[in-house]
Amino acid sequence: MEKNERLLSMLRRYEEVALHIQDPSLVKDQGKYRDMMREYAQLGAIAAAHEAIMGLFGSINDVKALFQQEKDPQMRELAKEEMQSLEGLLKDAEERLKVLLIPKDPLDEKNIIMEIRAGTGGDEAALFAADLFRMYARFAETKQWKFEIMSSNETELGGIKEIITAISGSNVYENLRYESGVHRVQRVPATEASGRIHTSAVTVAVLPEADETEIDIRPEDLRIDVMRAGGPGGQCVNTTDSAVRITHIPTGVTVHCQDEKSQIKNKAKAMRILRARIYEQEAAKAHSERAEARKNQVGSGDRSERIRTYNFPQNRVTDHRINLTLYKLDLIMQGVVEELFDALKLSAQEALLKSERTETAPVEASAVPVA
Repeated sequence: MEKNERLLSMLRRYEEVALHIQDPSLVKDQGKYRDMMREYAQLGAIAAAHEAIMGLFGSINDVKALFQQEKDPQMRELAKEEMQSLEGLLKDAEERLKVLLIPKDPLDEKNIIMEIRAGTGGDEAALFAADLFRMYARFAETKQWKFEIMSSNETELGGIKEIITAISGSNVYENLRYESGVHRVQRVPATEASGRIHTSAVTVAVLPEADETEIDIRPEDLRIDVMRAGGPGGQCVNTTDSAVRITHIPTGVTVHCQDEKSQIKNKAKAMRILRARIYEQEAAKAHSERAEARKNQVGSGDRSERIRTYNFPQNRVTDHRINLTLYKLDLIMQGVVEELFDALKLSAQEALLKSERTETAPVEASAVPVA
């Protein structure tokens, strides 16, 4: 389907949805009502962008007519300047519409399971893992997302060897999907007496959380072991067999949860993490089968890929995938990451647009306006 046809189809669908949401019986099914309102908002943005373009076409035609009829050189010059300004606005509006017409990734609206693990660097890596966790937690707070710790393993110095968190809210995966990979830190550790800069690494994995209906996990494919939970240094933190380890035999994926005192709660959390990891495996398999243009976007999501460097002495953060450097690391570590995340999303959108350049533009100057 060409883009012009896609636009026409979406505008027709927008009118259909506008009628559906006026049906009083729709609110009885809250799930369907929520999905319908979300679709209405998305299509409404496209309809508004198209209407703005049509308005600009009308204004340009009016100014053209004035330019052709006007005899006064000064008035003709003013009309010419106005026409150039309107054409600039039209170009910007067409680019916005192109972005809106890019098919949305169905994963964008999903909640996520985020896994943060200390890599090379010992205690310093664990301390930076804790810093990264706080950065994401502060950003989630500004978005009014729900932040739930599923599993954690802390060090005696206040660092984190591993922490698994469920984050839920509006468009969580869309905002955090590009965080998967190796995060490198360069700074003087608090434990370093000589003042030498150390380089450490932390890995982050962002997994879209799968619904039970999306991943079929058969009970007979699971091996469930229960044990007593252990704390730092092997210290026993409770005297009941509340810790749970679940192994999915077909894939070999293993999840261990011990934070809750209840075995039932630990098992429920472990199943959520297991489902997300298996879902990620399936998504990675599908990703590898896509066209090369689709794979060469902002990172592959591979947690072994070095994506970013945080240099504390220079107050600098560099994202290596899009060659972006910001000298505001202090703010970023406080959760002020919108500029960084928006740049990643914009780069991904531009990559998608490039891959679709051969298709017809959504609105051409010679196109017949849609009534």
